[in-house]
Amino acid sequence: MSEPAQNLITFDDFIKVQLKVGRVESAEVMPKMKKVFKATVDVGGEKRVVAVGAAPWIKPEDFVGKTVVICTNLQPRKIGDIESNGMLLAADGPEGRPVFLTVAEEAPSGAPIH
Repeated sequence: MSEPAQNLITFDDFIKVQLKVGRVESAEVMPKMKKVFKATVDVGGEKRVVAVGAAPWIKPEDFVGKTVVICTNLQPRKIGDIESNGMLLAADGPEGRPVFLTVAEEAPSGAPIH
């Protein structure tokens, strides 16, 4: 099924999105937040704190060590008590469960995705 024409973007718009490989170094529950936990992601010598909207399905400690895809040039957003500095890419799984895009082969943290 093709997308409606009004949703099309140009190649120049697409290349503005900076996607990188990241490794989840730590993750923890956020007080008063039922759907979100906090994760620290290494994106190649830089640590990013991000809010992860997966708390109903994934325990934060089970998220540590994952090699994920992160958008690094998204405008920061205040979520709960933190400023989230990136977004992890995920597909919609069964019953709304996020299925995070991960990197199966060895790729260094911070490697650009294109």
